[in-house]
Amino acid sequence: MGAFVVPGPLGRAASVADMDLAELTTLRLGGPARAVIEATTEDHLIDAVRVADEAGDPVLLVAGGSNLVVADEGVPGTVVRVLTRGISVDSDACSGATVTVAAGEPWDDVVARAVAEGWTGVEALSGIPGSTGATPIQNVGAYGQEVSQTIASVRAYDRYDRRVRTFHSIDCGFGYRHSRFKAEPQRFVVLSVAFQLPLGDLSAPIAYAELARTLGVEVGERAPITDVRDAVLALRRGKGMVLDDADHDTWSAGSFFTNPLLTPDMASALPPDAPRFEQPDGTVKTSAAWLIDHAGFGRGYGTTGRVTVSTKHALALTNRGDATTSELLTLAREIRDGVRTAYGITLVNEPVLVGCEL
Repeated sequence: MGAFVVPGPLGRAASVADMDLAELTTLRLGGPARAVIEATTEDHLIDAVRVADEAGDPVLLVAGGSNLVVADEGVPGTVVRVLTRGISVDSDACSGATVTVAAGEPWDDVVARAVAEGWTGVEALSGIPGSTGATPIQNVGAYGQEVSQTIASVRAYDRYDRRVRTFHSIDCGFGYRHSRFKAEPQRFVVLSVAFQLPLGDLSAPIAYAELARTLGVEVGERAPITDVRDAVLALRRGKGMVLDDADHDTWSAGSFFTNPLLTPDMASALPPDAPRFEQPDGTVKTSAAWLIDHAGFGRGYGTTGRVTVSTKHALALTNRGDATTSELLTLAREIRDGVRTAYGITLVNEPVLVGCEL
């Protein structure tokens, strides 16, 4: 593999290293990158992307690598690692804490600090791997919370207009695992995210039944934010959703498929015991994990043994140590097609596929 140097914003050379993308993703899959640039400042990040764009070189942004499935052949262009750091806080008793976080900050570190400082509203998002800059792209959510509920604004570099723009929450196009940044994946580079977080010792109202049961409260009640974080981390560990080098069930991209949003007629055609959650827009959400499990792809399922469904959760597809991306996608297609045959529902992948397709 070759490598090249992109000038930094002050004429200094950017950090460059050759490596396989498997080293940068939680799936530990993916082939070689021709060049890897480590951007540790916002100016450097913008400059690296701008120079590559002007050269017509494809760009892949990587931060935590928790939501990427990269082809065995690797990527032909430039990989820019988002390693920016920094958290600034403006807090008062009336408006709460406005917390502005650099894109490269590890997300769970931000949640841990929020809980320690008494900033509420993100405690149920504990244990989610990846970077803060990735959270608005997917509108990351878990256990009844989504980041869109607390995001005040997102600063991003617009690669088309070649300028930095600020998007207030209402302009971010947030939906279920969706945003305007996901809708135009080649356009925006998230630079920082500002969160508006109320102050207090108690959580936002608990919206997820499993979490409420674990905490011993009713849905809609509040609990100490430290208890909520501890409970969420325990639940996620039990499902193999907290990174652990020694646990192959965590060698995954998290939930591989999103929960389907169905028309009422489609939902009524499901078996009586299938989960159904009515949505404000009239659709009905059902559980992808339930569909996968009941279509015959239970925990630990895998035809080769090198990639399997997690032994702890039906939504995660895992690398057992020496797999390939091709094998992972073969299993994903088998599951997708099996669910479609059984229930007439086509599952949609949640992670971003780079150089490959489902």
